[in-house]
Amino acid sequence: MNKFIKAAVLSVAAAAMVIPTFGVAQATHRHHDNSDAWAAGAAGLVAGTLIGGAIASQPRSYGGYDDRVYVDPEPEYYEPRPVYRARPVYREVYRPVAVETYGVEPWTPAWYRYCSQRYRSFDPDSGTYIGYDGRSRLCR
Repeated sequence: MNKFIKAAVLSVAAAAMVIPTFGVAQATHRHHDNSDAWAAGAAGLVAGTLIGGAIASQPRSYGGYDDRVYVDPEPEYYEPRPVYRARPVYREVYRPVAVETYGVEPWTPAWYRYCSQRYRSFDPDSGTYIGYDGRSRLCR
């Protein structure tokens, strides 16, 4: 649309410059029909249209940036993400050890009676109770 408007404006400008000169030249010859003036005006209009179209269709200049070339950027290198492995969890494993007894031998009926009366969390199957710290201990 822009090219059409430019061509039309330039055509009108060229015709406006050419038509008045033919009118003055025609007045000196004393012809009574205006056919030459109309022909000259049409010729000026056509010439203006052609010149205006040629000017409007010229390629635009971008100030020296016509030869732009796309260059692929260098690929970026990323360090590999560190691999986190779960640390091993160490926990105590219950291993029966030699227990000093104070008059009551372990795993006897008297020992069962003593431990069940002394500790409410006493487990007779394993011989342990749960202390205040949450760990199980062997009843001594």
